[in-house]
Amino acid sequence: MARPGSGLLVPVNGLGYPPQNLARVVVWEWLNEHGRWRPYSAAVCHHIENILKGDARGTVVLGQVDAQLSPYIIDLQSMHQFRQDTGTMRPVQRNFYEPSSAPGKGVVWEWENDNGSWTPYDMEICVTIQNAYEKQHPWLDLTSLGFCYIIDFNSMSQTNRQSQRKRRLRRRMDLAYPLIMGSIPKSQSWPVGTSSGQPCSCQQCILVNSTRAASNAILASQRRKLYGRTAGDPSAAGTLTVVRQSNTFAGTSLWTPTSSSSSSGTNNNNISAGGGQTKVEQNNLNRPGTQRISMATARGAIPPGVPALPVKNLTGSGPVHPALAGMTGILMCAAGLPVCLTRAPKPILHPPPINKSDMKPVPGINGMRRKTKKKHLRRGKTPEDVVRRYTDKIKVVPDEDCTICMERLVMSSGYEGVLQHKGIKPELVGKLGKCGHMYHLLCLVAMYNNGNKDGSLQCPTCKTIYGEKTGTQPPGKMEYHIIPHCLPGYPDSKTIRIVYDIPAGIQTNEHPNPGKKFSARGFPRHCYLPDNEKGRKVLKLLIMAWDRRLIFTIGTSSTTGESDTVVWNEIHHKTEFGSNLTGHGYPDPNYLDNVLTELSAQGVGEDNLKD
Repeated sequence: MARPGSGLLVPVNGLGYPPQNLARVVVWEWLNEHGRWRPYSAAVCHHIENILKGDARGTVVLGQVDAQLSPYIIDLQSMHQFRQDTGTMRPVQRNFYEPSSAPGKGVVWEWENDNGSWTPYDMEICVTIQNAYEKQHPWLDLTSLGFCYIIDFNSMSQTNRQSQRKRRLRRRMDLAYPLIMGSIPKSQSWPVGTSSGQPCSCQQCILVNSTRAASNAILASQRRKLYGRTAGDPSAAGTLTVVRQSNTFAGTSLWTPTSSSSSSGTNNNNISAGGGQTKVEQNNLNRPGTQRISMATARGAIPPGVPALPVKNLTGSGPVHPALAGMTGILMCAAGLPVCLTRAPKPILHPPPINKSDMKPVPGINGMRRKTKKKHLRRGKTPEDVVRRYTDKIKVVPDEDCTICMERLVMSSGYEGVLQHKGIKPELVGKLGKCGHMYHLLCLVAMYNNGNKDGSLQCPTCKTIYGEKTGTQPPGKMEYHIIPHCLPGYPDSKTIRIVYDIPAGIQTNEHPNPGKKFSARGFPRHCYLPDNEKGRKVLKLLIMAWDRRLIFTIGTSSTTGESDTVVWNEIHHKTEFGSNLTGHGYPDPNYLDNVLTELSAQGVGEDNLKD
């Protein structure tokens, strides 16, 4: 399905602008850790647009319009969102949509998450869902947008095509997103106050204003020293700086002072970030991106009553919290000053180097390697045979819905005329043996034909699995062994390391696009478990899931957005060895229990173990 009303983004100095005299709805979005652009609410977008009209290089305090966003500010010059309490920076973008689309009408589509609260869809998905809804389509397949979900408008639900898990969705009305026409007014001087000319007096804005004022004062002082000093002029005393720039975060080794000098005299009102320099290089200080400087303790004329921030050393210990130092850096960048920002901590993905002789077999598990080949077909099991094997016919049919076709059970199946199978009439109803849920037999046949056709059946209501469920994992190998290092949170245990390796190849009939190549990024992938009783139990079940081809599948990566690639298949693994910065590491006291639950949901439970 094509993407109706997809956004148009034409970047100009970091900001997108629509063509002249063309009405567009503006949606501001931020980039999450999975590479997806998430929309701000309509109220927040109105607030950002109001600030943008006043000053295209200004700073937006999101807490002024949404209390839940109080830790966040947006720097319009660098187009980044900054979280003040943690120092996290994320890119933002300004996107455009048709006035007749969902954001122009104030329509918000949301899905129910595991906590019972509602999460809005990405804006392009919301626009696509609304377009299908207005055209009165009964359902919508989101595969073309990179998601293996089907939207059912009759039951207002979202179904995962791989796991058959169903979630509720809803459509609600909210404030329409801002509508603009033509170009945006030119930026004004910073800061921009209200109509009375007075700046906002909230605590955040006071900090922002004072920081910008101090930065401007120091910049003006440095310019006077560079261009206005003469021989014998006392004001010419002081040490100037070397300024170099980088577009990436890096350590202090990215720039090297050409020479160094000691700064005599100190002043608590000065901003200092490193040692003094003796030369000034002219450069474009307004270029977006990370910028780095080394400043001396120059005597800047700070306006009376303006509090100064004594940022002494942002790469080491200092009197300022790292988050405040980062916010100061953003504001200095917007003021035209280069900025020194520290690099975020890096995850520890791998253990120290290990000799092969130190890798030992896992006690209680035979071998150290498993291989999978192409899918072995189970002959002689037709869809009718599988359905009849796990269901019982019922004579008295209750007057309730079949949750597959959404028709009443007392009526014929909704697949009547679509599917024709000998011996299964459209009005026949069966009850699954374990869970007791009832469906049209023809509906169960249709569901089986749409799945992996491996001889197993899964109840679409309670997810109970009948038979041995297998997946569509491509051929590869799995290795596992013990290494002589411990994981955070398990100081008394060694570590089980699992190595998955799957090469790229060609998709088969069981995959989304048969005959098309698929990629395999990030292999071999290293995963870790504690070498204790529960960790070994998890390993045994992971080996069983690997043999059943359930660990990986071919789909669209939620991290990169790439389609036709090998992705995880809803069984979480820990890929960080010595940290937990991404949430995929240790310590995590609940992980082993959680992964046992996920394995059980795939039909790989502890009752399958034969000790």
